[in-house]
Amino acid sequence: MLEQKKLELHDEAFQRELFGNFDKNIKMIEEQFGIHVVLRDGNVVLIGDKTQVENAERLMHDLFKLVQKGEKLSPQTIYYSMDLVSTKSEEKLSDLSDDVIVLSAKGNPIKPKTLGQKEYISNIRNNDITVCIGPAGTGKTYLAVAMAVMAFKREEISRIILTRPAVEAGESLGFLPGDLKDKVDPYLRPLYDALFDIMGADKFAKYMERGMIEVAPLAYMRGRTLDNSFIILDEAQNTTQEQMKMFLTRLGFGSKAVVTGDVTQIDLPGVKKSGLIHATEVLKDVKGIGISALNEKDVVRHELVQRIIKAYEKHEKKVAFKEQEKQANKSNAFKNKRGGQ
Repeated sequence: MLEQKKLELHDEAFQRELFGNFDKNIKMIEEQFGIHVVLRDGNVVLIGDKTQVENAERLMHDLFKLVQKGEKLSPQTIYYSMDLVSTKSEEKLSDLSDDVIVLSAKGNPIKPKTLGQKEYISNIRNNDITVCIGPAGTGKTYLAVAMAVMAFKREEISRIILTRPAVEAGESLGFLPGDLKDKVDPYLRPLYDALFDIMGADKFAKYMERGMIEVAPLAYMRGRTLDNSFIILDEAQNTTQEQMKMFLTRLGFGSKAVVTGDVTQIDLPGVKKSGLIHATEVLKDVKGIGISALNEKDVVRHELVQRIIKAYEKHEKKVAFKEQEKQANKSNAFKNKRGGQ
């Protein structure tokens, strides 16, 4: 028997956001929960299986709180909130909207959009070194920059230092045209873009000129001790173990370091093990170091990005399974051959 539930959510702004352009948002919700959502006499009415109607009701109240706080309901936001409801999570997406890190140059609040991002921000706040592993689009670099700018504005640190291994883990920049900054700039573009967005281009240029923001390839960190700084090592999956140890031991008094990377995009030559993977294994129990792992659920880009990441993961698991099966068959064939002799 179908359940009908009338929700007295009369707010027109909420209803516009809920249904979205061409009812795109509401169709996504109906498909996810297998229910119908209609407007009747100014009320939102849910029609369907009792359990799914109850889930949808929880979703509606959470989304309503988000809109009341001035949030826009993007497909990504709704999709993530539905996932929380479906997994019976006690956490609510609307609770995340209170945790504003800093305002962008245009006055937009920057805050975590997923529970994984919230934990990541908490790790940065509570530890001197934070390591974050996650796929593209999870906001690991952008949020690190936001936290650096916040610390800078509060005068908790005096410098922001951006670094990464240059040219796919190599340090051979000589063949590139221009001075050091010109050579490194293309590889630090995601960090620049985040700083432009949060600080504004003029302030960024001023702080760069005064040395308050520094950009350098990882090799140039060797031999330095970095006090009163917020240091971000991006694309850390392409560090060697030696480079990672060198970087982590540069930390001085009054400093924080954030290390970010995507272990599915390692460009290290040969059979070298990524310094990022090695660091998470070695440092997982060290006090003062926080380790965050983001996944496809934390992707805040186009919802298609989540599906792409899932598809690649599924394919890689399938390939790995076939390889294991192949090796097992070889091993069994060898044992059988020896046994027959």
